[in-house]
Amino acid sequence: MLKRAPVSVIVPCYRCASTIGRAVASVMGQTLAPVEIILIDDFSNDAAKTVTALEHLRQKYKNDAVGIKIVLLNQNCGPGSARNVGWEKSSQPYLAFLDADDMWHPKKLEIQYSWMAEHPNVVLTGHASIKIATSDELPKLPEKLITRYVGKYELLFTNCFVTRSVMLKRDTPHKFLPNKRYAEDYLLWLTVVLNDQKACLLNMTMAYSFKEEFGDGGLTGDLWAMQMGVIDTFQQLAKSGFISFWIFILISIFSFFKYFRRLCVVKLRFLLSSIK
Repeated sequence: MLKRAPVSVIVPCYRCASTIGRAVASVMGQTLAPVEIILIDDFSNDAAKTVTALEHLRQKYKNDAVGIKIVLLNQNCGPGSARNVGWEKSSQPYLAFLDADDMWHPKKLEIQYSWMAEHPNVVLTGHASIKIATSDELPKLPEKLITRYVGKYELLFTNCFVTRSVMLKRDTPHKFLPNKRYAEDYLLWLTVVLNDQKACLLNMTMAYSFKEEFGDGGLTGDLWAMQMGVIDTFQQLAKSGFISFWIFILISIFSFFKYFRRLCVVKLRFLLSSIK
């Protein structure tokens, strides 16, 4: 029986001193722990609070079998570039991504890695993620694991893979596009699938966030930046010859419908919170 999953967990960190402990604790509490956690400080400008918190965690878990690596960047590059640095520093054949303000179910790595080890033709897997209020009450997992392949057309119309849920093979030649700050993860997943590599979804909700998936706090400006990131992703695919001009137009129009729907949801959410 495996004592450790051959997985490197990559966590980009930016001004996250108040949340990174919870994220790391959820990794340390895995029923099948990874070999290492790589924490990349993306040049946090918070008077060294984040760097101090990362060093505190390394000291706290120094006797644990899971190694903690800390990488300090000398300029702010965005989460995609930070993950690429962690990718380069990683030592294991599988990578799992987690954000500094999110957490995992204790059985996430055991279930996801075990399935991928049994299906070596699959390069990328993901699963569901939900917003929770506290880490005390995690939803019960289904008794039976069900998986399904995600094809390119489904992925072009809907990003099925939330970054905090993704595990992929380290040796895939594709990485996050440097300095792309919005939808950089979506571009990577699409590049993998459009290169005829297999991607699957697991019917488990094993990742958790503590804020809304989009427009948290009524920040509609972020919604527009996200939308432009998605359009840029489609443009990158068109330039590379992965999709035709007409497919680009079709999925771009569809994405704007989704944008306006999200905008309405955020404005309604903000209105309701103001009434309360």
